[in-house]
Amino acid sequence: MRTPDPEPEGGDDELPEFGELPADASNPGWLSEFELAEARRRLPMLYVEAIPVRTDGAGQVTEIGVLLRSTPVGEMTRTIVSGRVRFGETVRDALFRHIENDLGPMAFPLLPPQPLPFTVAEYFPLPGVSAYHDERQHAVSLAFVVPVTGTCEPRQDALEVTWFTPEAAASDDVAAEMEGGRGTLIRHALASLGLLR
Repeated sequence: MRTPDPEPEGGDDELPEFGELPADASNPGWLSEFELAEARRRLPMLYVEAIPVRTDGAGQVTEIGVLLRSTPVGEMTRTIVSGRVRFGETVRDALFRHIENDLGPMAFPLLPPQPLPFTVAEYFPLPGVSAYHDERQHAVSLAFVVPVTGTCEPRQDALEVTWFTPEAAASDDVAAEMEGGRGTLIRHALASLGLLR
């Protein structure tokens, strides 16, 4: 669940007690760095994940979009659109926000009024509990397949979006480059679409 966290306010070495830091006035649904760390230690975090796809005129999936990103230590990995759901935010709004953040405002996702996930993925800090791993936290993710019709220009920490055929997206080579077990998530998406052979 690699999403950029907000920059900590101030630079004090001492951490205040939980709740002492004021919420960002421009975004009351965002936690301070300390509050986020405390919440991650105590609660499962809710995320949305989106696998962007391109479709043909008949609505059949022809391409799967996968993000290429560089980690803080300089490693290149592949991932998908993902991010936390803010307090007071609908799942649909969170999904739209993260698609726009990761793929740019011209991606033009086709979201239904009531999106339904193809699966629910649980990420654990200890590897081996499930197919999904995030060393920072226990996270529950609602995963969606989202058709996009516009131009995708990755932003934030993504370097590019690579479009794979369904067969290539399901390959062991792509799965080996995916972080946190997301290769399994892509295979689940393809299976839900009837494209895993």
